[in-house]
Amino acid sequence: MDSIEEKIRRIQAGEVYLFSDIIRLYQQRIYVYCFRLLNSREEAEDAVQDIFIKAYQNIWDYKLQANFTSWLYRVSYHHCLNQLRRQKFQNQLRRLLRQDVTAKSAEQVVENRLFSESVAAALQKLSIEERNLVILRIFEDKSFAEIAEILGKSTVTVRKRYERTRSKLRESIVRREKQLCARTN
Repeated sequence: MDSIEEKIRRIQAGEVYLFSDIIRLYQQRIYVYCFRLLNSREEAEDAVQDIFIKAYQNIWDYKLQANFTSWLYRVSYHHCLNQLRRQKFQNQLRRLLRQDVTAKSAEQVVENRLFSESVAAALQKLSIEERNLVILRIFEDKSFAEIAEILGKSTVTVRKRYERTRSKLRESIVRREKQLCARTN
């Protein structure tokens, strides 16, 4: 069985049909990553399709010296970040035009409750960059070196940002838990 680098080398040499192997290997991981960033099954599914199209279009620019997984996560992160920025703009525009923002579907509410309410609420309060850092480190189990490569930052910077974000997240969860306990008593 070919290594991922060998498959990419062969794709770059013209055996483009091998890109389907890349999709099979990474599709589920990228979907879960996008779902955690976008918090919507439909948007994550659309994002995965767009990401693999971008990856295919740019596979000839990929340098084999870099880690392919990190490169693919970087493409995914930037795609999701752009999508979240578009959503934010659209929501602001709706508010300006005084249109009702659509309510979350029952499915989205159930999916959101897969996390505890406190954790979900705390994650939503983080910036997209902070949320991405937590998702890559905790849910995707990436090392600080891999995250640094994905984000284009130094390992030291990533480690410091992660520690600050983790503290912020912890404080937010504790605060939320106290609020919930006060309501039940």
